[in-house]
Formats: sequence, structure tokens, C-alpha cells
Amino acid sequence: MFNKLKSGLGKVIPQKSEVTKNPEDLTQPAASVAPAPPSTANAKPEAQEQKPKENQNAATKEADPKSAPCAPAPAPQAPPSEPPQKAKDVLNSERKAEDLADSPGDPACQEEVGPASVPIIINKYTDDHLRDLVKRLKERTALYREKITDKNASSPEPSPPPSPLKKPPPKKEEKKDEKKDEKKEEAQVEEAKPDEEHYCNMLCCKFKTKALKDKLKKCKLPESLDEFTDRRYIFWLFIVSLAFNYNCWFIPARMAFPCHTAKSIPYWIFFDTLSDIIYIVDTLVFQTRIQFVRGGDIIYDRKEIKKHYRESARYRIDLISVLPIDLLCFRFGFKSVFRINRFMKRESFFDFNDRLEGIMSKAYIYRVIRTTGYLLYILHLNACLYYYASDYEGIGSTKWVYDGEGNAYLRCYYWAVRTLITIGGLPEPVTVFEIVFQLLNYFTGVFVFSSLIGQMRDVIGAATAGQTYFRASMDSTVAYMNTYNIPKLVQNRVRTWYNYTWASQGMLDESELLEQMPMTMRTAIAVDVNFNSVSKIELFKGCDNQMIVDMLLRLKSIVYLPGDYVCKKGEIGREMYIIKQGEVQVLGGPDGTKVLVTLRAGAVFGEISLLAASGGNRRTANVVAHGFANLFILDKKELNDILVHYPDSQRLLSKKGRKLMKDKGKKGGPPEEKKKGLALFDKRAETPKLFRALLLIKGKGGLFS
Repeated sequence: MFNKLKSGLGKVIPQKSEVTKNPEDLTQPAASVAPAPPSTANAKPEAQEQKPKENQNAATKEADPKSAPCAPAPAPQAPPSEPPQKAKDVLNSERKAEDLADSPGDPACQEEVGPASVPIIINKYTDDHLRDLVKRLKERTALYREKITDKNASSPEPSPPPSPLKKPPPKKEEKKDEKKDEKKEEAQVEEAKPDEEHYCNMLCCKFKTKALKDKLKKCKLPESLDEFTDRRYIFWLFIVSLAFNYNCWFIPARMAFPCHTAKSIPYWIFFDTLSDIIYIVDTLVFQTRIQFVRGGDIIYDRKEIKKHYRESARYRIDLISVLPIDLLCFRFGFKSVFRINRFMKRESFFDFNDRLEGIMSKAYIYRVIRTTGYLLYILHLNACLYYYASDYEGIGSTKWVYDGEGNAYLRCYYWAVRTLITIGGLPEPVTVFEIVFQLLNYFTGVFVFSSLIGQMRDVIGAATAGQTYFRASMDSTVAYMNTYNIPKLVQNRVRTWYNYTWASQGMLDESELLEQMPMTMRTAIAVDVNFNSVSKIELFKGCDNQMIVDMLLRLKSIVYLPGDYVCKKGEIGREMYIIKQGEVQVLGGPDGTKVLVTLRAGAVFGEISLLAASGGNRRTANVVAHGFANLFILDKKELNDILVHYPDSQRLLSKKGRKLMKDKGKKGGPPEEKKKGLALFDKRAETPKLFRALLLIKGKGGLFS
């Protein structure tokens, strides 16, 4: 299309060299033409007026070769190198010449009258065709411009559908491979499809829910489980512990009390089967996924984990605990004694206790509950034994045995509590069996009760160990102050400091707690607690992050009471302070009581003394704690020990220190005042003695002669 446009423009628009080569040639007739000689002076203008019309007739004859036998040969096409503006000017001038033409040319055969060079050729059909083409291009450009601005608009030219390709019939050997490839492609397409939207219709609303596949993926267990931190495994241990406690509490009760009736047996079978299923799932599914450590490496491979579990003693114990010995009930009757092997699942119960204590913030509460549960379970066993002994002797046969009135379990449990806790007031045993049973109960009760009481004391003591240490420290400090007759005002401030420090931190010195940990754990705790607040300080911006981490390990936390002086004016400063919590006030003025500025959490002061190259500067103002203030203190010596390993940070801090010294007027001291007026004629300073001695030596012809 554009090539045709260029060729059309070449016919209409001449080259610049042909148009402007010789303007006078346009008015001279050709030598081969023999018209009548002009008789008047208007001959030359008349020829010029006829020229456009003759050119038009020549162009029409060129288009129709049959009607133009004497037409001259067509002129060579000019290359489309003319600028668009000049082409428009030429077209406009030709149109004006055509309108002003008066003498029509010969329609049959009009001889050209013009210069010897290539003339300007105008074709009306071509011109109209080009104008229509330009108009269509403008419309097309407008449509595409609208498409760019409006994304919802469609393309004006719909693309034709591709023609289907006819594939050759595949060979038998290649069909199998193609089917496999098609299956793979279908699987990839299904994976690439977006998740379908699932909606749940309620009576009053319609809300979106996740697909069932996504829910099942979350429930799927991984190849390996961490028994210390995985919450899913801890929750499963809780379920196993419920099944274990069911067997521990109900098997003895069903053995002693008449619990197996025609109505209750189906319920017992259901719960027994459910507990057995839990045992089996724990053995086959969860215990075969528990990670273990071998040679310092954590093993994650499922096959290795299975092999390790099957070679362990726990696997044999778990296997014995799920043996279906209770199937003997079909021969000997429904008895709970055949389920006694379920007691061997005790290791899962103790694992649950340890894991639960590890994730609880106040584990001593669970320890107290667990110890109380142990006591209740021992009383439960004693109640079962008492009813069994009463049944052996005969219900109601003597005053000592159970008389058969009321709820059997509650009456026996009451007797067990009074016996084990040695309350007394029980009926005297009559037979030898009753006497021996009562003696064993007393001995067992004293031992068990004393053990449980001692364990309870240890649990409560461990829970209050920190409080006990705090009380002992404060009592020792108060006794020391009383020994040396410290004023009551100072003693009250010391007590206030102890109470606030313990209430805010839970300890008196944080460093004592972290000293027992390895360096990596101490660093991790220090970074999590203080890195964000310290890294935002303007003084340490741009320093190495590792340098800031090392500095965090050297910080010391100190609590100041309201009105305490953090630093005083005139003293040598060797520390820098970072406000962790609270506020401090900088005091100044003639009497040192005017509040110059109040610094809050995250502010730094005393940094000039820390960064000064001279070794220490005197404090320029008093800093007082406004309320309770918790500050971090960084010593100059410790900072220098850190900066030895970070030269870039050292240069940066030195530059900032010099800038701070310059800003506060401490770099060169106060400027000296220039002498003016009569002060210039004051008495001169006395000549130094050493210099006068040298002058005397010079005068006497000594060393300088």
C-alpha cells in the first residue's frame, strides 16, 4: 500500500532540481513544436495559460494508449524525496493554474509545450485516490488511538481464525507416547487452572469458602515431625493421653465394681474400640514420623525414621499395648482384666506432660494440677481395692466392710480418703484379712501422702523461686542499712527501687539470666529486644549492623527513681546513656533548676564524652530522671574495644563526634576577644626567664656570638 502511495506521489511531485533548475524554461516553447507565430505581444502569456490544460490532456492520453497515438513517451518518475510541505505548495499552485486556464487543448492529440526537462504531471484520478487513502489512514489512526486510551475497546480488524492443520495418522508405536504426553499436559493444565470459588448458602447470607482440596492439603501430615515444637503432634499426644487415662481410670473400676450390665456393655465396647484405634493410629502414623538425632544430625528421612522406631524399645512396648488380648472375652466372658496391657502406653502420657510444660508460659500451674491428679488417682485405686475386699469378705458382713447402702463408689472413695490421709475415726477391722488390709493402707497412705506433699512443695517453691530471691536480696540490703544507721529517707528509696525493678523487669539483673546461655542465644535475645530502638538512633545510623549487635551485648540496664541525678554538671563523663523507658530532664540556668529540654524514649545523651578523642569531657548540664526511667549505659572503654574491629564505623563516629564538638563550641574553647582602643597600650607580658638567659649568653659572646 505504501509503495503505491510513493509511486503516486512520484508522478505528481517533481524533484526539487527539476522544478528550480531554470525558471525561464517554463515560459519557452519546445523546439519540436511548430505553432503559428505570435502576432501580438500577448502570445507568450497565452502560451503560459494553455500549458496547464495541455499537461492535463497529455496525462489523460497517457492513461489511454489507444486514443493517444502521438503522445510522447512518459517522463521518468521522480523519487519521493520532496518534503510534504513543498508537495502541498506545488499541488495548490497547479490547481490555481487549472482554474484560470481559458484556452482548451486539443482532445485528440495535444503536443506538449514546455521546457526540455521533465514536466510536472497532474492526474486527477490519482489525486482523488490518494486523498481517499489519506482519509482512511486518518480514520484508522483515530480508531487505534481510541483503542490505546480505552482498554475495553475492541480491535477494528478481527483476526481470521487459523486454518486447522491436518496431522498425518500416527504410528502404533508413537500412540502410547502421545497419550502419555497428553496426560501430562492435562495435569499441567489442571494445576494451572485458578482455584474454583466455593460458596456456602445460608438462610440470610452467601459467603465464600475455601475448596475442600485446600482444606485437606493443610490437614496432610508432613514426612517428619518435630516432637518438641510441632503443635499438631502435641495435640495428638493430648488425644492419646485421653485414651490412656480412660483405660487407667475405668479398667480398675470395671474390675472391682459391678459395671458390666446388659445395657452398659455396648457403650463399653464402643469406647474400648475407640481407644484401641487411637493407640493403633499413634503407632502406625505418628510415631513413624518423629525426627531423631544421630551423631549430631537431625534425621528427616521417612525410611530412616521408621527403621529407628522399629528398632527401639518403645515400638515393642507400643506393640504389646495394642495386642487384642480382650478377644478372650468371647470365651471367658466380658471382663476388663483382659485389657490390662493398655496400661503400657504410659510413655505417650509422660511425653505429653513434658511437651505441654515446654510451651506453657506458666508451667507450674499445670504441675500443680498434675500432682493433684496423681493424688486423686491413688485414692481411686484405694477405693476400688476397698470394694473388692468388701466383696471378698461379703458386703455388709462386718462393720468394717461396705454395707451396701448408697452409692458404692462414693462410699468407698470416702473410706479411701480417710484411710490414706490418716484422718481416723473408721470402724475397727474384725478378721485377720481386714486387719492386714488396714495396716497396708496406713503404711501406703503415709508414704504416698508425704511424697505428694513434698512434690507439691517443690512445685510451688520452683514457681516462686524468683520472688524468694527478690525478698532475700531486699531483706539483706535492709539489714545492711540498719547495721550502718543509714537514714530512713535513703532506706525508703532503696526499697522503692527494689519494688519497681522487680515489678517492671521480673528480675533484679538481666545479665544474670543471660549469662547461662551461649553467645548465639544471648545475641538473638538482645537483637529481638533492643535492636530496633538502638538502630533508629541518629548517632548510629550508617554504622555496621554487626557493630550495633556487638554493642547491644555490652549495654547495661539501670533504673533511676524520680528525682535521681543521672549525671551532674562538671563531672567527668565516661558513659553514654540511651533512654529505654521513661523521661529525663536537662537542667540549666543560673541556679541549675531551669528545664532546658525533656528527653524521651529513644533519645541519647552523653555521646560527646564517649566520642571525644581527648579521653573525657566534663558534663555541661545536670540530667535528672523525671519519674521512673530505665536507661541503657554504654562505657567508653567497651565501645573502644568494639570499634577496633570496625574501622569504618570508627571513622564515621569520629566524624560525627567532631561535628558535635564543633556545634556545641567545645572543639577549641571560647574565642579570645580582640583588643580595641586603649587596651592595645596595656603593659606587655613579662619576658620568659629562659629566653632572657639566652639573650644574656648572646650578649656576652657565648654560644650565639
